[in-house]
Amino acid sequence: MKILITGSNGMLGYDLKEVLSGKHELILTTSKTLDITDKNHTLEFILSQKPDIVINSAAYTDVDGCEENKQHAHSVNAQGVKNLALACKQSGSVLVHISTDYVFNGKNDRPWVEDDKTGPISVYGKTKLEGEQAIKEILDEYFIIRTAWLYGVNGRNFPKTMLELAKNHSEITVVYDEVGSPTYTLDLARAIGELIETDFYGVYHLTNSGSCSWCEFARYIFEVADVDVNVVPVTAKQFARPAPRPSYSVLENKNWADKGFKPLRNYKDAISEYIELIDF
Repeated sequence: MKILITGSNGMLGYDLKEVLSGKHELILTTSKTLDITDKNHTLEFILSQKPDIVINSAAYTDVDGCEENKQHAHSVNAQGVKNLALACKQSGSVLVHISTDYVFNGKNDRPWVEDDKTGPISVYGKTKLEGEQAIKEILDEYFIIRTAWLYGVNGRNFPKTMLELAKNHSEITVVYDEVGSPTYTLDLARAIGELIETDFYGVYHLTNSGSCSWCEFARYIFEVADVDVNVVPVTAKQFARPAPRPSYSVLENKNWADKGFKPLRNYKDAISEYIELIDF
């Protein structure tokens, strides 16, 4: 298939290239070659390329930055996605859109399933939900993939930050009252590669299996990396940031399982492999 990837220089984009390049013809774009916030340019570009599938891994993911730059967040995460959906409608391409656990309010006592009521509490979450809604209004054939707590070999992420901090600190404070499922972008990219071979369109939650708090995740990272550092648990309120975060954002991969796909491996197995790959 001919697959166009937006945000191909990002963390997920990097692994999508690795996973899909041997099997498909890839059109790799960045914000410099395809500005999704420019409606006319996006329409012209996609109509000229005529991809079978467009995978949108471009997003403004700086959660705190979104609070301070609301217009930019809306331009990329909402209007940009709408532009892609309109272009896919005209070109007959299937849109694969990467969304987030932040579309939920975090107030739940069980993992979130795909048809649970959304209720984002941050600008990031609200603009990502707007993007989802635009896709549903415009297209019949799409994959919306909500994922969470991403890390990968390309780019900044939580495990790298923790290991970097540990070089100069014997004690690190980490939030314990936010719970989710850390997800390795390589595993996510492989799952997307499976999904696009089907016509099982719709909304999917896709994360590594298992869940933990950020504090538990940090401790496990240091355990695997054999790094001696004291992790001090703090509340989200104590670790004040501009944007509110959902306190419970574990995503049940229900639709994925219902379609007969194998669950993604446990986050502990994934992070163990990841740490062996990176230089820290």
